[in-house]
Amino acid sequence: MPFNFPDNFRYADSHEYAFMDNDLIRVGISEFAVDQLGDIVFVDLPEVGTQLKKGNTFGSIESVKAVEDVYSPVSGEVIERNESVLSNPEELQNDPHGEGWLMILRPENSSELKELMDSSAYANKVGAN
Repeated sequence: MPFNFPDNFRYADSHEYAFMDNDLIRVGISEFAVDQLGDIVFVDLPEVGTQLKKGNTFGSIESVKAVEDVYSPVSGEVIERNESVLSNPEELQNDPHGEGWLMILRPENSSELKELMDSSAYANKVGAN
């Protein structure tokens, strides 16, 4: 299956993405990660107002295969979480880079984005080229 990794997203080694939209960052997991998980049955996300540190766990995604922790690709404050994905986890599978986003952060230091992989480097990492 060919994967789509949007060029304007940045990717962490742990398969989360970060997308800068104005001064906020939308966070989710890559299409590759969704494919690896299989059927997603439950998503756990932090409450609005939670302060996250880059690289720390912020929640989990449970599939019929496994429960995987998800890690914050940047430090910041959770200002919104995708309630739709919480109530309908399959939305994450259907459109991980669009409607299936997980949360929106107000970044502590947006330069942390530069430390993440671009789409080409990420595609090479997961063998999707």
